[in-house]
Amino acid sequence: MSRQYYIAGNWKMHKTRAEAAELAKTLVSQLKDGKHKYLVAPSFTSLETVAAIVKGSNILLGAQNVAAEEQGAHTGEVSVLQLKDLGVQVVILGHSERRHTYKEDDALINKKVKLALKHGFDVILCIGETLEEREAGQAEVVCESQTLWGLSSVSATDLAKVTIAYEPVWAIGTGKTASPEDAEAIHAYIRKVIARLYGEDAAQKLVIQYGGSVKPDNAAQLMDKENIDGALVGGAALKPDTFVPIAKFA
Repeated sequence: MSRQYYIAGNWKMHKTRAEAAELAKTLVSQLKDGKHKYLVAPSFTSLETVAAIVKGSNILLGAQNVAAEEQGAHTGEVSVLQLKDLGVQVVILGHSERRHTYKEDDALINKKVKLALKHGFDVILCIGETLEEREAGQAEVVCESQTLWGLSSVSATDLAKVTIAYEPVWAIGTGKTASPEDAEAIHAYIRKVIARLYGEDAAQKLVIQYGGSVKPDNAAQLMDKENIDGALVGGAALKPDTFVPIAKFA
């Protein structure tokens, strides 16, 4: 079954509105003939600015996180209703920085996943092991557990709106990349977990992105693997001259 490649740029805590606008305009122009599915996820403060630029283009608008509650007394949080109002289509949840730096646990991430799906968003659910976990032979166990938790009570219908991003924590922003073989092994394993939960057909349709120091010079080798269906790009997403070659890999 051919799955469409899905290349997403996570801008993290970078760029003023003016800088975000400049990057978005360049990407709209340079990716208009791109053959894959594309997404950019600016900071909350730039979402409205970028929304106006990508509207009507082949680039989806993503948010990097969302609150676990719909609205209310949650100082400093951003709600699904506010994101929907800005034209956001996709929410990235469970990113390793949210899990490890900001101590979001599996139960909280699952609550966010269900709330985002309920409000019609697509979700990119991030999973991945730390270096200690990998060295202890726990990579599969950790990724399976995060997947099971993340998708708990998610229906088969809603699974169609979910993309999983495998991000080995030890490869994010470190310059280390999982070898295409290591990444493929986890991707194939996750697909087996999904097949067990939702059936083989759903597992074959699921898009699983790789994230973790994806660069122009390793994107094609990673994408060449049978179970790697795209990339969630961090640092290289901040400049057109590194993101566009990844987005248009041949």
